[in-house]
Amino acid sequence: MSKTSDNKILVSPSIIATDLSTLGSRLNEFDPEVIDLLHMDVMDGQFVPNMTFGPGYIRDLMSHTEIPFDIHLMIETPEKSIDSFVALNPWVITIHYETTHFPIRLLKLIRDAGIRAGISLNPGTPVQALYDIIPYADMVLVMSVDPGFYGQAFLETSYSRIRTLSGFIKEQGYLHDIPIQIDGGISLQNIGEVAKSGAQIFVAGKSAFSGNNVNKNVLELKEKALLSRNNTL
Repeated sequence: MSKTSDNKILVSPSIIATDLSTLGSRLNEFDPEVIDLLHMDVMDGQFVPNMTFGPGYIRDLMSHTEIPFDIHLMIETPEKSIDSFVALNPWVITIHYETTHFPIRLLKLIRDAGIRAGISLNPGTPVQALYDIIPYADMVLVMSVDPGFYGQAFLETSYSRIRTLSGFIKEQGYLHDIPIQIDGGISLQNIGEVAKSGAQIFVAGKSAFSGNNVNKNVLELKEKALLSRNNTL
């Protein structure tokens, strides 16, 4: 867990916010010293209405960059296809609490492959639903919008949800081992407050790719998050 063991702020640009047809040829513009992760939203048209891409597309992208991949499975019954994503050996694979009856078994399968195992939950799912699952996870992803629809506004209720999860993680002694990731509507206007609430990893869509200068945008997001969090320490 080296990327988060020192409580760093990480930003993971979400590729659905850019042109997927040309992304491979553009990845050499992304500075690995700035871009911590690349967020891959895999949508199946069932758990969420939209569809995106599968393991083949992700594998091709991986050949163009050294930036670690952050795979977010927005798919029903991920146990049916998890092996094809594990084979990619990304930085993390995140499954949704709402999509499987076997979250712990899947998290252990991902961990056993030497990959970080993430668990995510929708805005309408109580965060307490994850309390018995968190010990088997290496990251918790809090959705701050309903999944599957790009461009939604950040839900203000997310602040208290992050604080509740962060408090539980601290109480259980997992603070440096299980970072909280936030996904949906992250911007320069709210990233500071989200960081103060306890998130460490930020998925950024429009705010990362706006103006076609992803390196500059990500640096600005990190600086805002770090400044806000450090002022609370």
